[in-house]
Amino acid sequence: MKTDPVERKPLWREEFSIFKADEKYVSRRQLTKFLTLTSLGMFAGNIWILAKSWMYKEPSYPVKAVAKVAEIPVGGVKLFQYPGPEDQCILVRTAEDAYVAYSQKCTHLSCAVFYSKENNRIECPCHEGYFSIKDGSVLQGPPTRPLPRVVLERRGPELIAIRMQQEPEG
Repeated sequence: MKTDPVERKPLWREEFSIFKADEKYVSRRQLTKFLTLTSLGMFAGNIWILAKSWMYKEPSYPVKAVAKVAEIPVGGVKLFQYPGPEDQCILVRTAEDAYVAYSQKCTHLSCAVFYSKENNRIECPCHEGYFSIKDGSVLQGPPTRPLPRVVLERRGPELIAIRMQQEPEG
């Protein structure tokens, strides 16, 4: 039995759409599906952020003696580890009765910073970033965030580190 050539569609019509011009448009069904899936994804992300914020715990810092008052001269520097053994910090005696301490990691690319007594600032040699000795704020350079400050307390002849402070007081 022969089939009529008019009834039989050529194979190329099944493989290649003849409505190619219509394919560049998005149907309402496709748009609705896309918007629904995107909304569900954003909702799941917000639920995840909410769950993480509920589980967030404020970090606890150890109380640790970092220096004796008499061991650092005015303008002198002492390096110490706080809060952990891998966290290097720098302590500077700025006046007879004034001490400041900061994380020694630059907030730009984590290079080690040092105290420049001549310029009275903390400097990062990697990309010439400069920080204020008073509060650790950025004076110049690529860093955009201040140095994390180690909050110190004087107890008799010792300087005690009690916590880290991310932003300058003000």
